[in-house]
Order: sequence, then structure tokens, then C-alpha cells
Amino acid sequence: MCLTWATETGFFMNDKYSLAKCAQYGRRLAARLCDQHFGTQPDATLDGPAVLKFTPVRQLNLLVIRQLLGQWQAETAQLRSAYFDFEAAPVQAALTQFMNVLSRHIRLERAAFEPLLAQAAADTLGLVAAPLGSFQRLLLGTAESPTTATLRDAVRYIDIDKAFYQGFLDSLSANNSLSRDFLTHRFELYHAANYRAHQSMQRLVEELSTLLPLTTADLLEDGPVSSLNTTATDASAAAAESVIATPAVATPSFVSNASPAAVEAAAPTAIPVPAAVPIPALTLPDTEAGSLPLHEKLKAGQPTVPALADTLRSTATPASLAERAGPKVETLREAISINQRFSFINELFNGENMDYHAAIQHLDSLPTAEQARTYVTGDLSQRYDWSRKEEHVNKLLKLIERKFA
Repeated sequence: MCLTWATETGFFMNDKYSLAKCAQYGRRLAARLCDQHFGTQPDATLDGPAVLKFTPVRQLNLLVIRQLLGQWQAETAQLRSAYFDFEAAPVQAALTQFMNVLSRHIRLERAAFEPLLAQAAADTLGLVAAPLGSFQRLLLGTAESPTTATLRDAVRYIDIDKAFYQGFLDSLSANNSLSRDFLTHRFELYHAANYRAHQSMQRLVEELSTLLPLTTADLLEDGPVSSLNTTATDASAAAAESVIATPAVATPSFVSNASPAAVEAAAPTAIPVPAAVPIPALTLPDTEAGSLPLHEKLKAGQPTVPALADTLRSTATPASLAERAGPKVETLREAISINQRFSFINELFNGENMDYHAAIQHLDSLPTAEQARTYVTGDLSQRYDWSRKEEHVNKLLKLIERKFA
């Protein structure tokens, strides 16, 4: 029941939507918008205020600024010397002041801006498609022990579901430093209890469709084949392909004053956008000339899962198991979605969270599929009396087959 409920309400999106398709749409959208803006004057540049108003979707603009400030943090982190103390308080204060000045003098040409916009579009879709992954990437960043201060700093760049993320931060204690594992687990529980507060994918898709046509079906993991997979014929779309390899940039944290509001309210930059190139109206036509249909039909059907009794009697060879399994997964811990996890804990482990984690950890440590199946159908099945839990046991066995496919 839990799985059906979550699917029908449209949440736990990481079970449904493909992040690869989100990235593909992001590249196409960035190419389209840059064609509009830079098409007549390719040497034009964008300053900070222009970036924050580049699209009517504020989240896109904020995530571009976030990447710029993150890039600055990465570059200043390289300022180390055997001769000078860059950690000294006066030096850090000077660097902070320098950053605030520099944030008011952003200058972006198309070659630099387009990959940032493409990544911002992918991350925007990811906020709804995969809330947990977005939390780890956009808020936790790369820090091993994030602080509540750095998390609140990162939330400034979130516009979609901002109240949801702010509510999570308000639920945390005032500890100065928290572990990634603790925050991740805490966020999973918070998300499961408050998933209804999330914005729906349909609403976001409708907003983005005014810029470049998109449907929720285009983003489904197991949905129709989408034209997002096709390669754009224009040169700008080809140039945007490089964004898929763009590394994620950590959320900036040491500069506390360079907020999006400060950038938006800043004075004109030293290199302003030419007056002849105003920010364009971004409402686009419903279709693209010469583009393929947005999706085609997939070939039918996933194989049905056998009953537990049949599984226990099964003498299937490794080859037949590989034929029945879905895409290979690396570990059960990562392959089991949040929704499945709560279902397994409640239905198979009598609500005992620690028992579930211990069992999955042991399954991931086993070297063969046969040992894993024996552990499930023998040890665990007898210990927790799974004689009437065929549906859930079969789902776990199928994940095991995929792991060892």
C-alpha cells in the first residue's frame, strides 16, 4: 500500500524520474535560451543582476549564482603559500571583502554561461525528482561535518520548496557541527513525514515548458523514449554537451555577505551588458521547427515476480537470473529507495530500523547471489516469519538478482 500511495501522490520522485533525462533537458534548454540572448551579438556579456533576471524561473538564476560563488571558493582555496599566512584573520577579512567586490563585477560570455545554466536546469529538476540527492549535493556539498550555519547559507540559493528545507533546518539542534550520515538519515525521516509539502513535478514542468516544451513523461525513468535523447542539430546545442562532465561545485560557505540579494541589488558591473542586447522575453513557441516528437512508445513490459514458494524451489542458473533481473545495481543500500526502505522496515523487520540496516549491510557483504538468497529465504525468513510476506520478500530477492546480475 505504501508503494502505491507514494506513486499516486507523485512523491519519492527518485523512484520515478531519470536524472540523466533531467540533465539532457538542461543542456537543450540552456542552448535554446543562449541562442535567444546571444544569437544577434555573440560577444555580449552578462553581469550579476542580469543573471538573476535571465529567466522567469528564479531557481535557475539562483543556481547559476551559486555555481559562480562556489567556483570562487574553489579558486581561493588554492591560495596557499609557504611564505605567507593566508589563514590569518586580517587576510581572511581582506579576501572576504574582495569577494564582495568581485561579486558585483561578474562578467559572463556565452561559452562560460551556457554550461552553468545547463547544470542549473538539471539541478532545478533534481530538487523535485530526487530530494535526498539534491539535499546532499546542494546543501551538504563536500563537507564531512557541515554546520548549521553553512546549511542556512546554502538554503539561500533554494527557491523551490524553500519552506520545506527551512523547516528541516529549524528541526535541527544548535550543534555547531553535524556528521553527513546523521544529517542524511535525519533528512530521510523528515522527508518521509513531510513529503506532501513538496512542489509537484507537474507544476515545475509547466513552468519550464514556457521556455522549452517538456512533459513529465519525458523525464520518467521507465517512461516513453523522449526526444531529450536526441542530439540537437544546431551548433549551440552541440557545444552544450560538455556540461554533462562539468564537476559539481561545493556550496560556498566562507563568504557570508555575498548573498543573492546583495548580487541582485549591486551597482552596475565594470563590464555591463551592451544596451543593444536587452534581456529577452523568454516565452517560447510550443514546438521547435524540425524537432522530433517528444516521445515514442517503449516496448512492453517488465517480467512478473514469482511467488515465494516458487522462488524457494527455484534452481535457476546465473544466466536465467540475469535475464529476469532489471538494471544492475552496485549495492543494495544505494539501490533501495526511501519508499522501499520504509516498506521493508515495516513489513519485513517489524518496524525495527537497526535490524533492517544490519541485514542489508550483511547482504551487501556476501560474495555470491546464492549465499544472499539463502540468507534471505533461510535465516531472515525464519527469524521474522516471512511466510505471508511473499510480495515484499520477492522485491528484496529481485534487488539481489540485480546486484549479482
